[in-house]
Amino acid sequence: MKIIMLGAPGAGKGTQAKMIAEKYDVPHVSTGDIFRANIKNGTELGMEAKKYMDEGLLVPDELTVRILLDRVAQEDCRKGYVLDGFPRTIPQAEVLDEALGKTGSKIDYAINVEVPDENIVKRMSGRRACLSCGATYHVEHVPPQKEGICDVCGKELVLRDDDKAETVRNRLDVYHKQTQPLIDFYQAKGILHSVDGTADMNDVFAAITEILG
Repeated sequence: MKIIMLGAPGAGKGTQAKMIAEKYDVPHVSTGDIFRANIKNGTELGMEAKKYMDEGLLVPDELTVRILLDRVAQEDCRKGYVLDGFPRTIPQAEVLDEALGKTGSKIDYAINVEVPDENIVKRMSGRRACLSCGATYHVEHVPPQKEGICDVCGKELVLRDDDKAETVRNRLDVYHKQTQPLIDFYQAKGILHSVDGTADMNDVFAAITEILG
């Protein structure tokens, strides 16, 4: 069972990916985690990626796919995996398909977690973080006991730059331009399944498990 998670930043696809991985006993493969692990372990692929990252450049698709294939070739991925954060563009999806095809493998499901932009802006701009202890809150859904103050350590809570409404809208613009076409790509392959990401987290998961069986 090889699954790709699709959805805008803040749609909750990472949370769903972790829940799928746990239920079906397959690894949750996040490209960010793979890069960090390869760089930390000083692998040849990691050092190659680091050169680009140190210069503030995007890691080329071909190298990203090589790092990804190296990860999914490991024993724990034998039964399948959940890909989170890759592919982000049509060229990446094509390179991935071609590379998997060479190993006699393919993606079985592309799960699209659909959430309207305004819901995402509201969801993300309501986040508050404690830079001191790392605790996170939401002004509506998980508010601190005292407004603006961390329950854990008593320090001030902040709205991170990444979560500011303007930044979130910019990220959504990039998503719609680059990643949205992937929905058509996987639709054409007959493996796309969309779920309503505005529902309760557990209801979203129930809809996904119904698709996966």
